[in-house]
Amino acid sequence: QVQLVESGGGLVQTGGSLRLSCAASGSISSINAMRWFRQAPGKERELVASISRGGTTNYADSVKGRFTISRDNAKNTAFLQMNSLKPEDTAVYYCNALLVTLKGYWGQGTQVTVSS
Repeated sequence: QVQLVESGGGLVQTGGSLRLSCAASGSISSINAMRWFRQAPGKERELVASISRGGTTNYADSVKGRFTISRDNAKNTAFLQMNSLKPEDTAVYYCNALLVTLKGYWGQGTQVTVSS
């Protein structure tokens, strides 16, 4: 079992920045990758960024160059630094822990709203 708690969402103007955090607890040693997804109203949940245990990162094309995913293994925390935010980034952002068994766990989600 893995528990995830997200924080850092909020309301920001276009061009602004936010930093999301995802604190993990439980079976930490079983976590392989940490991922951030988002879901906008009326749309499917989409993968935004991922980071492997070894630090390899991947990003959706829509956020490349603007978002940065990182993780602090000592603190069992993953981060998503979001810069140059756009209204189309408005969504509920979810943290996901992918275990070595390929089972995934989700956080409760945090709302990010970008005003134009």
